[in-house]
Order: sequence, then C-alpha cells, then structure tokens
Amino acid sequence: MHPNAPHTAFAGTRRLASGPLREVALAVLQAQDPQGPMPLVFSDATGRQVELDLRGSEQEILARYTPAACEDAAPARGRGRPKLGVVAREVTLLPEHWEWLAAQPGGASVALRKLVHEARRAGSHRHRARQAQERAYHVMAALAGDLPGFEEAGRALFASDRERLASLMAPWPADVRDHVLRLADPDFDPVPPRKPT
Repeated sequence: MHPNAPHTAFAGTRRLASGPLREVALAVLQAQDPQGPMPLVFSDATGRQVELDLRGSEQEILARYTPAACEDAAPARGRGRPKLGVVAREVTLLPEHWEWLAAQPGGASVALRKLVHEARRAGSHRHRARQAQERAYHVMAALAGDLPGFEEAGRALFASDRERLASLMAPWPADVRDHVLRLADPDFDPVPPRKPT
C-alpha cells in the first residue's frame, strides 16, 4: 500500500475523505462513532478495502502513514537492482524459449522487458478498462450490494455500458454513485508518479 496513493473512506454511503492514506486515516479516526457504521477505506487503485491501524494519538497515526514509515515497514528487497526499481524473480520457460532469448541482442532480460513493453502497449486500453471495471465493482459490491438495481448495474459495468450504468445508479446515494463512476473510468489514474532515484 503506497501512502501517497489516493484512498477513499466511506461511513455507510457517505464519503468521508479522499486523498493520501495519512489524511484518510485521520478523517476516519475523527469520524468514528460507536453508534454508527464503521468507516470503510478503499484503495482507489484496486477498489479493495484497506485495514487501518488507528491505535495511538493523531500524531502517531499520521507518522505511521507517512511515506518514510510505510517504506520502512516494507519487506527487505532481495536480488536485483533496487535503486533502479529492478526486482529479480524466477521465470520458468522451455529450453527453446531460453535459446531464443539468449540469441536476442542484450540477452534474456532485455528481450523480456521489450516483450512486456510491447504487450502492455498493444493491450493497454483493454487492460486499463478491465482494471477499472474490477476496482469499481469491488467498491460497488461493498457499498451498494443491497441497493436496488445492483445486479443490473454490475452487468452494465462489465459490458462497458457507462450510460446504462449511470442510469441504473441514478437513485443511489450520490457519493457512492459518483465514486463508482470515477473508478469505472479507464482514464482515471490512481497511481502517484514515482520519485526519481
């Protein structure tokens, strides 16, 4: 979980806050009500729920979700070139695949990176659209699973019928409807830019 990546918190169907994790965590802490629903926090990148550690004072919570604290809590990196963002992992291929890769200019690593970049470019819109559908559905299921028209709205979402989706969600609470439509947009980019190293 990247602390600067946008997250959104809801209390029931009311949006509490959107923004970096530390701001959302503080808003959730301040909005907690023993009589009301427990606020839910979602990653805008994946639509999945995020569990927050809200123990301690406001300063302790803010410190816990600063970029430096989250990086310190991240697992140690293994082999590779961490400063360049390169991570070593195992790849299993048939012998003829390894032979072909070894014969490519720059070797196997360069050839694999080029193949990945080409595949991402070729399927980037389709991939972004699928990611958008999935993240929107995660939030929609958690917040609107019992609202009228939920199943039909899910079908419209996965059919990429944005007009029908908006129409089916029209009677829903505005905060839920607006957030789901925002996440369903393939052009919405929830990933913060990487800092140069």
